[in-house]
Amino acid sequence: MNTERTDVDARAAKHAALSDPSRLKIVDLLTLGDLSPTEIRVALGLPSNLITHHLNVLESVRMVSRTRSEADKRRNYVHLTDTALEGLTPGRIEHASRVVFVCTANSARSQLAAALWSARSSIPASSGGTHPAARIDPGARAAADRHALKLSDESPRELDSVLTDSDFVVTVCDNAHEELGVTGHLHWSIPDPVPVGTDEAFDTAYDELERRISELAPRLAAS
Repeated sequence: MNTERTDVDARAAKHAALSDPSRLKIVDLLTLGDLSPTEIRVALGLPSNLITHHLNVLESVRMVSRTRSEADKRRNYVHLTDTALEGLTPGRIEHASRVVFVCTANSARSQLAAALWSARSSIPASSGGTHPAARIDPGARAAADRHALKLSDESPRELDSVLTDSDFVVTVCDNAHEELGVTGHLHWSIPDPVPVGTDEAFDTAYDELERRISELAPRLAAS
């Protein structure tokens, strides 16, 4: 059996169930506490037959379950299952022994990315450039200082001297990505702050790198 295909099918079924606004509202309500069908009907202002239909759909994809009240045995309570919200955001997991961030000069974006990754993941990180500069750009160092991030003390390095066959490669520069072609695993199209040179340009690049790394880190497992 193709486990990945089965997982995708299960995720698609949940998304389909939540495509109805009433069912989405039911799930929203149940994230806060358990409710009886009558309480759900009152909250949504829908007839009982529709509530029954919506609960049956949610139950069919294992998002909700019903238990009998310990007080009034004629009453049921609906609650979210432990796995109700699993798979509603992208869930593909990759494996890596090391992450290497790449840009052209290895003087700003890739340096910031490697430092950010090291602060958020136990998987080692490095960086390299297709045409490395002589030094890390002062604007990148200043941005790192503003965000209390420690950059590497090493000078920019040629990618070929850094990269191994087992590395997970993330290009953070369009020029490097297009030069390398399919070599990289992921590409993040992040504008180069160096030509602009302002604090705002570097902070914008930093914020985008931080957002993307925060999303990737939980989905990358050590190999």
